[in-house]
Amino acid sequence: MSLKSHFKTLVPGASSSAGSLEVTAPFDGSVIGSVELADAAAVEQALDIAAALHADVSQRLPAWQRISILKKAAGLLTERAEDFALESAREGGKPLIDSRAEVSRAIDGIHCCIETIRTQHGEEIPMGLNPASAHRLAFSSHEPIGPVLAYSAFNHPMNLIIHQVFPAIATGCPVIVKPASDTPLSCFRLVELLHEAGLPPAWCQALAIKDRGLATATVGDRRIAFFTFIGSGKVGWMLRSKLAPGTRCALEHGGAAPVIMDDTADLNLAAPLLAKGAFYHAGQVCVSVQRIFAPSTMIRELADKLAAEAARMKVGDPTLEEVAIGPLIRTKELERVEKWVEEAIAAGAKLHSGGKRFSSTCYGPTILIDPPPACSVSSEEIFGPVVCLYSYEDLEEAIDRANHVPYSFQASVFSQNMDTIFRAYRRLNAKTVMVNDHTAFRVDWMPFAGLRESGLGIGGIPHTISDMQIEKSLIFQSPSL
Repeated sequence: MSLKSHFKTLVPGASSSAGSLEVTAPFDGSVIGSVELADAAAVEQALDIAAALHADVSQRLPAWQRISILKKAAGLLTERAEDFALESAREGGKPLIDSRAEVSRAIDGIHCCIETIRTQHGEEIPMGLNPASAHRLAFSSHEPIGPVLAYSAFNHPMNLIIHQVFPAIATGCPVIVKPASDTPLSCFRLVELLHEAGLPPAWCQALAIKDRGLATATVGDRRIAFFTFIGSGKVGWMLRSKLAPGTRCALEHGGAAPVIMDDTADLNLAAPLLAKGAFYHAGQVCVSVQRIFAPSTMIRELADKLAAEAARMKVGDPTLEEVAIGPLIRTKELERVEKWVEEAIAAGAKLHSGGKRFSSTCYGPTILIDPPPACSVSSEEIFGPVVCLYSYEDLEEAIDRANHVPYSFQASVFSQNMDTIFRAYRRLNAKTVMVNDHTAFRVDWMPFAGLRESGLGIGGIPHTISDMQIEKSLIFQSPSL
């Protein structure tokens, strides 16, 4: 089937004079669609609709109806999975094989929302434990927190919408979503799919905002109860400072994921996993493998094995079955990655393999050995297909170096030694530590969080649903209790 390629602002009754946003494929720059841009009047209308909807308790959707809508949405997405995957690959540049996996995850994520509705519940609050609480019975239940505003990122154009928008639907919160300007089509398709599944359009509104001042001002609106942001730390922390008093938020930013290896690590197991974790989606993943610390005696062998894996990963058009590494999202990002690699080499890093453009939009998988700590590739999130190997003589020193960045997200350790594994687990600055696996592993029901400058709050669908609710208590007092 042919999917729709132009979208009007999805705000009931709104019109806009802001023009349209043209969407181009990052691989070849071809125009693949467009989205109407929202002006200030359209944004105001969306906020009014969401606030009024939440304020009218009689309009709230009961749990059985939310479950029914989500079930139908999962069924529709299953029927159209291949079309959604292909269009997502074109729009975001993630290879088709990985875009298919993203669609599969999206379907599973919708089912995870349904399961959480079915299993999440309040609890009895103990009373009668002291004289003051005698003759009382108390319990809690959950209610939607209020209107949700979601600002999303480009790198997982479907799953990030599943993570941010579908939990709001599951909780019964009206939600307004602004997708990344590079990848709005997947978002609008998913929102229209929700409407097709029976969700009244006012409950999920989508709009594209080009005006940064308008986007920033919207975040600070007092009608917003919860703000969810996925994107750069610089933007996310700035937007958090604009929130109105009382607005809750969740932020998910990037990292510079470390891997610790010791001399018992199985390199034949590690190499394909680390190559996938480093070069998947051209490294444009917040928990991509970036910094690998290994004993100096194994650095050369590890680099050779990683290079062999990289050589098997075809670079090019993300819509082709055989391609494993697609383009960077924008030309300026390719130029930045190229500059950072050149800077590291000039500072003394050894270029083991790669280090050059594959085309005007693709950068080849690159392996650097021992770039100095002050280089951008060592101290900042690369967000490109580059991995850095660092040799060490002392494990404690390696862990200290791994922790010497302001980011903390996911990490991993490769070892057959339990003492090394637990040492790394206890000492690494990370929310999650993988053992004998790459840093980019995730399932959508696990807690997923960036700490320090990498984010705020706990992601993962059940945790996001919890964030978008209030737990409200009811306390009875009676002499008969």
